[in-house]
Amino acid sequence: MATTRTARTTWQGSLMEGSGQVTLESSGLGTYDVNWPSRAEQPEGRTSPEELIAAAHSSCFSMALSNGLAKEGNAPERLETSADVTFQPGEGITGIHITVRGTVPGMSADDFQAAAETAKENCPVSKALAGTTITLDASLA
Repeated sequence: MATTRTARTTWQGSLMEGSGQVTLESSGLGTYDVNWPSRAEQPEGRTSPEELIAAAHSSCFSMALSNGLAKEGNAPERLETSADVTFQPGEGITGIHITVRGTVPGMSADDFQAAAETAKENCPVSKALAGTTITLDASLA
């Protein structure tokens, strides 16, 4: 069964002077301020499309890795994943770096690395971002 999730943004003004708010409609978890300086410079309490992509990618990757490990008989005790999305004004998103540290009893570092690579290639968000260079740093905790 397919599911659809919705976020909605209201923007006022020009790119450089304007601002907006993005609302997580499906979950109702909140409304967050966005503007150009928070995207291209410092966040200063606001989010950006790149931070939202990083959140989506780190959670999707973690789910994919957890599932892959469990299917191989090595369910993880814990996965800590971060995704760093790099944005270059005028160029766009130039790369995503995923870092994962896992606690997986009985698993070798090489097997964990291989499972992480598989998750990186196959999680739905990675597939949606296929035009972007995605790098990975995976190790056992």
